[in-house]
Amino acid sequence: MTRVGVIGLARSGRAAAKLALRQGAAVYATDAGDSAELRTAADELRMAGGVVELGGHSVDRLAACDVIVVSPGVPPTATVLGDTRIAAVPRISELEFAARAIRSPMIAITGTNGKSTTTALTSHLLVSCGFDAPTAGNIGIALSEIALRDTQPDWVVVEASSFQLADVDSLKPAVGVVTNLAPDHLDRYDSVEAYYGDKARLFDNADADSVWVLNAEDEAVMALPGEADGARLVFRVNTQLEATEQGGYIDGDGNLAVRLDTAETALVHRTELRILGAHNEANALAAAVAALSAGAQPDCVAAGLRTFGGLAHRLEVVADADGVLWINDSKATNIDSTLVAMRSMTRPTVLLLGGRHKGEPYTRLAPEIARTVHTVVAYGEAGVQIESDLGGAAHVVRVDGGFDDVVAYARSIAQGGDAIVLSPACSSYDMFRNYEERGDAFKRLATAGVR
Repeated sequence: MTRVGVIGLARSGRAAAKLALRQGAAVYATDAGDSAELRTAADELRMAGGVVELGGHSVDRLAACDVIVVSPGVPPTATVLGDTRIAAVPRISELEFAARAIRSPMIAITGTNGKSTTTALTSHLLVSCGFDAPTAGNIGIALSEIALRDTQPDWVVVEASSFQLADVDSLKPAVGVVTNLAPDHLDRYDSVEAYYGDKARLFDNADADSVWVLNAEDEAVMALPGEADGARLVFRVNTQLEATEQGGYIDGDGNLAVRLDTAETALVHRTELRILGAHNEANALAAAVAALSAGAQPDCVAAGLRTFGGLAHRLEVVADADGVLWINDSKATNIDSTLVAMRSMTRPTVLLLGGRHKGEPYTRLAPEIARTVHTVVAYGEAGVQIESDLGGAAHVVRVDGGFDDVVAYARSIAQGGDAIVLSPACSSYDMFRNYEERGDAFKRLATAGVR
């Protein structure tokens, strides 16, 4: 009997443990935490036949396993992963473990920013064209939950983070997409090169049938596949396709268009998109090219582009009260993502910036902040660092206390015509379990008393 260890019992790890049990493996599942939610998960797994430990890890049990599945929320610096007693045990991500069991072709989407929107939009386009194409990975459901289905979907569209790609072995998407690359997660990586190196694992098992959809306006993205086999399609927003390129672009009339094989097709005008900004035009082109590569037809792709309304927590307008626009961009957990948000602002802005620092200085935000932001409200564990990095270039006010205090201060200084924008450029883990919880708290506070 195969012995499977699972480290981390949040959504992905819990699903991986259930999948291993379904496959007849002996499962030891463990999590360093011990919350009510984890205890409920532990009870479910024990009832299914697994051995579960909370509040710590039995390294001897892990060392006896044939393979260890690591949940994406477990950092590579976790003490248990560095224990020499388990060094010889093969280690894979939940993404890899589930992919081995899935019979459906996969579209895998990675990048620094835009991958959630691109994943959701690709799924939406395929569903609009009549395919069963759920999202999984970092959004949607855990990939292992797809593997547990008795009936497999036509396609599965996966958002793949660098943490998930770090421990893949046989992962082989039919279509792979890279949205862009920029420094991120430097709190968990020694260098930008190491971060990009994990992203490049997407291409490890490429062959002649692979299709890659790449951002041609990002040199790092174009270099990422190296000599990997497969067809290379591209997308461009600010420049036209070169004569030898195929993919998506904005034509001279402002249409999102594609050139595939010898056909050039205008899909929708950029003003027909319900998601705004050049970055979302790029996401839409990437998703359209991926969906067309998966067999979708141009007319239903165009219809899907017109109806996609975007994601929660990503430049989400949640209230317009007393002339103040409240915008929830909680998913902006790095500098580049916050830059995208700031470039979209046209109103005087109160920017809520803070959370847990991820390693990159905030100085790169200064020029864009100077354009529209009249006050930066710095908070959380990163508050002191933000004040230090931006204090000489912007009006920065550090607010100590809870998130309620942060939002209350922003409300007190905002005037009619302003925007209050939560675009933190930090992870949420100093105050919240995830960026969704942070965004939901912002929405609750923003709409309090609004009729």
